[in-house]
Amino acid sequence: MRHEILYRGAFPLLKVQLERGETIKAESGAMVSMSPTLELKGTLDGGIMRGLGRMLSGEKFFFQELSATRGPGEALLASAAIGDIESIELDGSYKLFVQKDGFLAGTPGIEVNTKMQNLAKGFLSGEGFFIVEISGKGTVFLSSYGTIHAVQLAAGEEVIIDNGHLVAWPDYMDYHIEKASSGWLSSITSGEGVVCRFRGEGVVLIQTRNPKSFGGWINQFIPKG
Repeated sequence: MRHEILYRGAFPLLKVQLERGETIKAESGAMVSMSPTLELKGTLDGGIMRGLGRMLSGEKFFFQELSATRGPGEALLASAAIGDIESIELDGSYKLFVQKDGFLAGTPGIEVNTKMQNLAKGFLSGEGFFIVEISGKGTVFLSSYGTIHAVQLAAGEEVIIDNGHLVAWPDYMDYHIEKASSGWLSSITSGEGVVCRFRGEGVVLIQTRNPKSFGGWINQFIPKG
């Protein structure tokens, strides 16, 4: 399946070229336009339990599936967030953990599930007790709020990341949640609260903007009462 990411930055589009018989699944509502040779339908993909699990992790219950049933065709897909789109090739040797609303689309062979975090990570991370877990072989397309930046860590190297800026990271990377500062009061007054400490080797994808921070900025302009 051929694909291209158009207008990279704040308002990108994912263009996919489907040959007859090819399919792609995407988050519900992602289709912007498509050729009349394509067929669009909603799909549960994995049954009711997986659908409920995806809802717990912040994703939607249903996917949409585009199929080239009547011949080759083109589709344009877009995410709801104002941000970037990035393609990741998975070879089946590891799983990818993704922030809520981070999945945009995937080729056949890509599975979207949920993973339950332990009590501390779920309570402190801001992502909740469930996160999106993507596995299988194929191409997955991720969306973000802001531009996606790759942080590459060598073996044993560490980085501290504000959890509101996380997009995705491989399951084999070691990470834990901790206070941003030495004490809770200092952590809270710094505006950071808790952060994630990652240890390499591996690549962590981050987004250049934090949706919660943006929500707080917008809120000051909304008339009260």
